[in-house]
Amino acid sequence: MENIEVESKGFWDSCRVPVLLTIVGGAIDTIGFIALFGFFTAHVTGNLVLAGAAWVKGGPGVWIKLGAIPLFIFTVAITKYCIDRSKIKHITLCYLFFAEAIFLIGFMCSGLYFEPFKDPNGITVAVTGGLGLIALAIRNTSSKTLIKHISPSTMMTGNTTQLGIDLSHYFKERNTENKQKLQQSLSIIIGFVIGAFLGAFLYVYLDFWSIAFFIVPVLYLSYLAAKQKIIEPI
Repeated sequence: MENIEVESKGFWDSCRVPVLLTIVGGAIDTIGFIALFGFFTAHVTGNLVLAGAAWVKGGPGVWIKLGAIPLFIFTVAITKYCIDRSKIKHITLCYLFFAEAIFLIGFMCSGLYFEPFKDPNGITVAVTGGLGLIALAIRNTSSKTLIKHISPSTMMTGNTTQLGIDLSHYFKERNTENKQKLQQSLSIIIGFVIGAFLGAFLYVYLDFWSIAFFIVPVLYLSYLAAKQKIIEPI
């Protein structure tokens, strides 16, 4: 019984951060897509593809999806500037998670205030989607800088590829190291899927109030960052 408990704690300690990140990432991206006429809050590639398709077919919301690109880049640039000026990286990460939570609250409040959304080209869609996009742009910047050791939590193409690679390695050599890598990559994919389905399910019944359930994990991650439990020691 003691061995099982130790293994369970070890798995949670190694996977809790990426799993929580992917659950939130999958949920927020899904809620934004459903509520805002196909707008992706984190998946920039998706906005580019949909904007291109809408441009050719004459569909709605082209300017909002195209406008998401410079907003995303500007947010990343500002966030990176703040990271570069910081001296205590784990405190900076704590603040960035807190900022993400603040913008998610803004995303939720904007959606509650402006819904129902009727015009895909409306400024209310742009404002609401922009708040969600800023939140996850901050997250993406953190993933590329302060927590590079954790796989990206808002896009699954690379993670799905890594899962296939880890699966191949495990079948080739079933040792502890390959097993742990497979568990981590699998947990990331499962976390995102859970987040996507959970976000869709909660949105159907709670509208934008559903976002509140995903703000809590971000605040918890901010706490973990403050306690130096996320950034790897140098």
